[in-house]
Parts: sequence; C-alpha cells; structure tokens
Amino acid sequence: MTLTSESGTVGGVAITGKAFGNCWNPECFLDEDVQFTWYCGGGLGAAFLGLAETDVRGNVNVSKFGPKFNGPGGFIDITQPTKKVIFCGAFMAGKLQTEVKDGAIHIVNEGKFKKFVAQVGQVTFSGDYAVESGQQVMYITERCVFKLTDKGLMLTEIAPGIDLDKDILANMDFKPIISPDLKKMDPAIFQEEWGGLKDIIESRNCCN
Repeated sequence: MTLTSESGTVGGVAITGKAFGNCWNPECFLDEDVQFTWYCGGGLGAAFLGLAETDVRGNVNVSKFGPKFNGPGGFIDITQPTKKVIFCGAFMAGKLQTEVKDGAIHIVNEGKFKKFVAQVGQVTFSGDYAVESGQQVMYITERCVFKLTDKGLMLTEIAPGIDLDKDILANMDFKPIISPDLKKMDPAIFQEEWGGLKDIIESRNCCN
C-alpha cells in the first residue's frame, strides 16, 4: 500500500496537523499539478477523505457551511475518478469526546451538531453520481460504518459499546437502511494498545 497526498508526496508516512501535506520518508515528491493529473486519470486505487456533512443519498459537503464558503480544494478531483472512496470522520461535530476502554468506545461528551443531515448545504460529492458510475463508497466514523447503495446510505457496522438507537439513530436527521447482516466493528480497533495493522491488511486484502 503506497500513500500519497495532493501536495505531491508519494510513499512514506503522512504528517498530520499543521504540517499536513508533508510526510516522513517519502519515495518521491511530484509537482502538485502532476499529482492531480494522475489523480484525475484514475491513478488511485482508493481515496480516503474527511467527512463533514452527509445526507440520505450519500452526498457529502466539505465546501460550504451556512454563509462560510471553504471551497472544495482538490476534493472533487480526487473523488470523481476513484473507484473506491472512503470518507472518515467523527459522527458528530462540536466538542465530541470519546474514550476507548475495556474493548469498547464510550461517549464521554456528545457532540453539539449533527453531521448526518436531511440535506447537505452543498454537494461537493454526489452520491447519485457515484451510484451511476459504479463507485464503492464507505463512510467510517468512530461509532459506526455506512456504505452507499442505490437506495441510499446503509448502516453495516456498529462499534462495541454503542447503542444503535441512542447513539446513532437519535443523532441523525434521517433513518438509514439497516443492513440485515449488521456487524460489530473489529474489536481490535478498540483496545487501549493496538497494533498488527500490517497483518490485518494482508489477511483481508482490504484495499484491493
């Protein structure tokens, strides 16, 4: 698995926070326009992006919130041509606090704002277009996992320690499809000390 970022890094391990866009031990640096040409040409096997607002059709908004316009940046260029897209982020916004203990996740302080809304403020990623083009789309949060279907968002996994009605459905503006095969998220994720990611990736071949 080779990681890249839109700033032009290839390989290595990404740096987070204010140094985002840099990485440790990269294989090479590309000019940003070259990196985006590769992205737009479908070069990525999978894309992992942030999750702000999502609605029942699987649309994602990361570009406009009320009167505040952030713009999409490279979000559209990355998501449109990539066949597997994974959105990652907290389930709620605004001072959410969680803790991992005894193999489960616990909500210490619930967030103030819902991120799974009836209709996003702006469509930065179109769920309908993704369905039409055959993209595989997932939405991963700390407490549950959704996947996009032609009927809308389907809840497929729930974290240990999370109550479906109280912690998930009560904090959404719409009711998702509930998978008849609803599973628990891998309990190994919720250990206080966690490792073995390489073995998990290799055993499940998760990014191919």
